[in-house]
Amino acid sequence: MNTPLSELQRQAGAIFEQTSDVPVDFGNRGAALEAVQQGVALCDRSDWGRLQVADQDRLNFLHNQSTNDFKTLKPGQGCDTVFVTSTARTLDLATAYLTEDQVWLLVSPSRRQQLIQWLDRYIFFGDWVQLTDQTANTSAFSLLGPQSAALLQRLGVNFPDDASLHDHAVFELAGTQVRVAIGSGLVTPGLTLISSAVDAPTLWSCLLDQGAIPMGERVWEELRIQQGRPKPDAELTEDYNPLEAGLWQTISFNKGCYIGQETIARLNTYQGVKQQLWGVKLAAPVKPGSLVKLADRPESKVGVLTSYTQTADGAFGLAYIKTKVVAAGLHVLIDDVPGELAELPYLAQRL
Repeated sequence: MNTPLSELQRQAGAIFEQTSDVPVDFGNRGAALEAVQQGVALCDRSDWGRLQVADQDRLNFLHNQSTNDFKTLKPGQGCDTVFVTSTARTLDLATAYLTEDQVWLLVSPSRRQQLIQWLDRYIFFGDWVQLTDQTANTSAFSLLGPQSAALLQRLGVNFPDDASLHDHAVFELAGTQVRVAIGSGLVTPGLTLISSAVDAPTLWSCLLDQGAIPMGERVWEELRIQQGRPKPDAELTEDYNPLEAGLWQTISFNKGCYIGQETIARLNTYQGVKQQLWGVKLAAPVKPGSLVKLADRPESKVGVLTSYTQTADGAFGLAYIKTKVVAAGLHVLIDDVPGELAELPYLAQRL
């Protein structure tokens, strides 16, 4: 795709693939990772879906369609929530931002169309809900790194000292209106910015001028796996539920009925989570889909590898492991490659 934004990104060394509308790489992996750790990295997340839910029944609708509690949120606040099937199998992990008259949903690239169709099925005659796909009209960037807030402060963006994750507001940046939200989408400190697509090139240039280092999708994927954010078609599929994926912070156990609620409540009450998502430090590369076995009992199949990446510290993967055997430091074999289970910072709670 040739757009004013993509042309700017090419000038900064961006590499695109046919299957992606955002840069997969800038040829600067080391600099980008250093910026994430010490400065500010800038990642184009415009391929993520941006769905707008409006009209007077919007909060009740989303409250009934996903795992988190929308009725306790106020305009300017947000949350992560999971859309699940009636049997609590995961469709997507989304971030919601509430305004005075609508809710913005930031959803995974591969789930945008599916979620539009899924949600539309549950808008019945008489419901005051309007669902609009605003992805083509808007852009989304994330700033990642400890200096992200300071960079935006130089541009006039200031949040109250007591602001929380996913709090958001509209600010004027580079002469355009931008919704700025606390949180990078990963554990890494940062902010997410949503602007009109027309103004995206100006905003991108402004952020680079302030010292942000461009970061491609490959580095995002490396960080995602290291931190343990589950991804559709890998950790989030109809084979797994949100509790198995470790997404406890996205689930309200106190709110009323919603799609999948009965199954999730039963799993929680009776400790029925049979497998859990864990990190695996690996001695060598391994392909996702490979079976996980106990190192001292190679005939015992206890899980499956779902994602893999190469990091500065070596090979690393994500795997679902049977709850009855999991423990940090557990030694395993995956395709005869030794591995060791590791805690994941993105996942908030263990059984």
